[in-house]
Amino acid sequence: MKKPVQAMSDVVRVGKALSDPQRLRILMLLLAGERCVCQITEVLRLAPSTVSKHLAVLVDAGLLVPRKEHRWMYYRWVAGRQAEWVGAIRRWVTGQLAQDPAVIKDARALVRVGACQPEQLVKQQRERRRTNG
Repeated sequence: MKKPVQAMSDVVRVGKALSDPQRLRILMLLLAGERCVCQITEVLRLAPSTVSKHLAVLVDAGLLVPRKEHRWMYYRWVAGRQAEWVGAIRRWVTGQLAQDPAVIKDARALVRVGACQPEQLVKQQRERRRTNG
């Protein structure tokens, strides 16, 4: 059993992670499985640095696990015995947000984005930044 002070800080950390709409959208995107940062960036249409900060908060809260493959970072929900409590949070978040219009829109966009290779997505994102800014 965790010490009360540690348990309190863990709950606060998870609460803060769940308190941002963009982080909730990321969690919902990852229900379908592991995703590359560039895929998440493309769906959310946020800057890569912003997405990375959100992902860092979710990892720090113990909700996500990162994995590096070559030059790409992938994220997925924590699973199994590593954190059984995450399953309860996942079910709750999913139940609350499954019919949210932004989440439905993101799921549709993810189908298109998921068909692209990371290299192609990053190239598109760079080109879009170049022409927009």
